[in-house]
Amino acid sequence: MVEYQNAHLDAVFHALSDPTRRAMLQDLSQGERLVGELAAPFSISLAAASKHIKVLEGAGLVRREVKGRTHVCRLDAAPMHAGMEWMRHYEAFWRTRIDALEALLLAEDATIQTDPEEKP
Repeated sequence: MVEYQNAHLDAVFHALSDPTRRAMLQDLSQGERLVGELAAPFSISLAAASKHIKVLEGAGLVRREVKGRTHVCRLDAAPMHAGMEWMRHYEAFWRTRIDALEALLLAEDATIQTDPEEKP
């Protein structure tokens, strides 16, 4: 199960690593779109747009429904939750470091205010 979760998380981060795919997700957050509508803002072919959408589908971020010759895409943001949880772990790590830096800088400011002749 752990290997599946790691592979799934890798697929989500891979999908999010591309600015075109992130823009497509942003567009889909406003509602469902046809493949052509997702491709329109970019200088890419429908085939290239379809490849991007397949990466998003592989990560579980997009659901595509085929209605005849029309492909309708919908956002499924649920897989991003695993990525957010992974980042939250490191947010706590950095928060501790930033809090320590803030305390150090406040102590330094207090020292300077106490003795203005002292040079930092």
